[in-house]
Amino acid sequence: MIDIKALASDPQKYKKVLTDRGADPTEADRVLSVNENRKKKIQEAETLKASQNKINEQIAQLKRNKQDATNLLEQMKSVAQDVKRLEAEAAVIDTEVLNLLLRLPNYLHASTPIGVSTENNKQIKKWGEIKKFNFKPKEHWELGEALGVLDFERAGKVAGARFSFVKAQAATVERALISFMLDTHTREHGYVEMVPPFMVNTASFTGTGQLPKFQNDLFWVTEVTPDGKFLNSETNYGLIPTAEVPVTNYYREETLNEDQLPQAFAAYSPCFRAEAGSYGKDTKGLIRQHQFNKVEIMRFCHPQKSYEELELLTTHAEKMLQLLELPYRVMALCSGDIGFGSAKTYDLEVWLPGQNAYREISSCSNFEDFQARRANIRFRPKAGGKPEFVHTLNGSGLAVGRTLVAILENFQQEDGTVLVPKVLQKYCGFEKIEKAKN
Repeated sequence: MIDIKALASDPQKYKKVLTDRGADPTEADRVLSVNENRKKKIQEAETLKASQNKINEQIAQLKRNKQDATNLLEQMKSVAQDVKRLEAEAAVIDTEVLNLLLRLPNYLHASTPIGVSTENNKQIKKWGEIKKFNFKPKEHWELGEALGVLDFERAGKVAGARFSFVKAQAATVERALISFMLDTHTREHGYVEMVPPFMVNTASFTGTGQLPKFQNDLFWVTEVTPDGKFLNSETNYGLIPTAEVPVTNYYREETLNEDQLPQAFAAYSPCFRAEAGSYGKDTKGLIRQHQFNKVEIMRFCHPQKSYEELELLTTHAEKMLQLLELPYRVMALCSGDIGFGSAKTYDLEVWLPGQNAYREISSCSNFEDFQARRANIRFRPKAGGKPEFVHTLNGSGLAVGRTLVAILENFQQEDGTVLVPKVLQKYCGFEKIEKAKN
C-alpha cells in the first residue's frame, strides 16, 4: 500500500507512475478527493468538540450560580449527536479510503525501465552457452509423455485441465530439485528453512497484495455443512499462490529491532493459481499449471539496504541455474510488465530449446515498504525515534516444475532419454531419465 501522505504531497509524481504502469491516473485523484471529504468530516467534528467544551464551561458556570441551564443542556445534546454522526461518517469514509488505497499499485524505482509490454523489458545479462543439438529438440511434454514420466490425460480425468501427474524418475528429479535448492539456500546463502501453511486467511492475502484486487486469481476453501452441502457464504481461507504470502505475513503486526535485520527465509510449498485471464496460454505441458511446486526465498531488510539486498537475492536465484548448467538471461521488467506490488523486478528466463525461447523461471522483486505498510511490519531504529516500515523482497529460488521443464529440454538425448545434471545425481541416485516401466 502506498503512503497517502506521499501521494498528497506530490500527486503528479504518482499519477505518472500510474500512467507508466498503464493504469488510470485519475485513480489518484479519486483517493485524494475521498480523503479530503474524510478530513473535512473530522475537522467539523473537532470544531463541534471545541464548541462542546465551551458549552460545558457555560453550563458549569450557570450551575455554580444556581441558574437554569436547560437550553444549554439541550444544545449540548444536539451537538453531541452531530459529533457522533460526523465521526461515524468519517469512519465509513476512512474504510473507503483504505479500500481505494489497497487497489493502487506501488511506486516504481527510478531504474525500472518505462514501457508497455514484455518487448520493453531490458536485458541485463546472459549466462551459459546454448547447446547445439544434432537433432530437432523436442518440447518437454513430448519427451515426458514418450518416457511415461508425465501424464496429462489422467490428471485431466482426476482434477481437470492444467494439472499433471509427474511420475517415476521425473518425480524423483522434482523431489531432488526441492532438496537441492533448499540445501543450497540454507547452507551456502544463509537462509533459514521454513515450511509455511499452505492456506492462509484473508488478512494475509491483503498483506501481500493479492486482495482485494486479485481475488479471482486465487483458489478459495469453501466450508461444508454437516449434511455435505457447500456454503455459498464468504470463505475464510485460500490456497497460497506462492510461499511469499505466508512467509511475508510471518511478522505481520510486529515490530523488529534494527539489529534483527536482515531476516532471510527459504520456503518450499506447493502453489495454487486459478490463472484467471490466462485462457489459451501455455495450455500444454507444465509451464502454466493450477498446482506446482516452488522454493521461495524471502528477505526483510532495512530500507537503506533493500536494493543491495535485491542484487544479492537475485544472485542466489541465479546460482541455482548456474549449478544446474542451465543457460539463462536476466531481464529488468518494464513499468507495463512489472507486478502490482513491486518497485523493481528482475526476471530470470531459462533457455528452452524445445520452444526455442527464453521462459521465466524466477521473479526477484523489491516491494520496498509496500507490503510492510499493508501488513504493518516495522523495525525500531538503533538510534531511537519512531519505528519504520521494513522493506520486503522475494524471489523464486526456483520454480521447481519449470526447472524440470528446463532439464528435460536442455539435457535431452537423441534417443529420447534425458541426462540428469551432475549436481542432482547424488540426490537422485541415477544419471539418466529413461522410459518408465509402467
